[in-house]
Amino acid sequence: MSKVIAISNQKGGVGKTTTAVNLAASFAALEKTTLLIDMDPQGNASQGLGFNEAQDEDIHELLDLAANPDQLSYENIKNSILNTKLEYLKVITAAPDLAALEIELVQAMSREFRLKRIIDILKPYFEFIIIDAPPSLNLLTINTLTASNSVLIPVQCEYYALQGLAELFNTIRLVQKNLNSNLKIEGALLTMYDNRLTLSRQVVEEVRNCISEKVFNTLIPRNVKLGEAPSHGKPVILYDVQSTGSQAYMKLAEEIGNKDENNG
Repeated sequence: MSKVIAISNQKGGVGKTTTAVNLAASFAALEKTTLLIDMDPQGNASQGLGFNEAQDEDIHELLDLAANPDQLSYENIKNSILNTKLEYLKVITAAPDLAALEIELVQAMSREFRLKRIIDILKPYFEFIIIDAPPSLNLLTINTLTASNSVLIPVQCEYYALQGLAELFNTIRLVQKNLNSNLKIEGALLTMYDNRLTLSRQVVEEVRNCISEKVFNTLIPRNVKLGEAPSHGKPVILYDVQSTGSQAYMKLAEEIGNKDENNG
């Protein structure tokens, strides 16, 4: 059974795209068939896997196609699904022109369900589908949450960590009420953790107190290799498998997998 996880936080710089790329790569390393969908017009997740140029067919074309569900089939989606350097990981890329779709969607019928239509076709082919949402609460994000089983929220270990989370939780509740009643919170993931800093330890405690059962045990450390890997077009597991960042994302993939097995 396929699981669709949105990686979302409207606040930039919290490790959202880093998490999307490296969690997807870690599932692939565990030999789980995995698809990463880049829904962020900045295209950073695509670049982090080595796709620096706009592709002939990307998520924008698919979302346009999804305006007419009768036109959608695996046959006319498959050309957008690209191979990566990991055997079990595929990607659908994004480019800056995706931002224009946000304006086009405003007047569109069933505008919140475009991505869901695509993902419903792709589910039989993948065990995990990871979606990198844009760092804003717009129609692209609403599409992402409507199409997902759960949402993973990266939270940076810094002073303003909890700022903006209330707004995101409110959006999630609205989606649950009106568009996707099955949407769950996968958990909050604490990123850029530095155990030498009192502040980092305080933030961990504060977040766990606020959203206790929804916080992952795995902490993502502040790690140089995690920062360097995207410029080489690789997930950190291919850039430096021994790094603390690589090992942390493997632990996260295992934690999610174990939780699913226990719940299943």
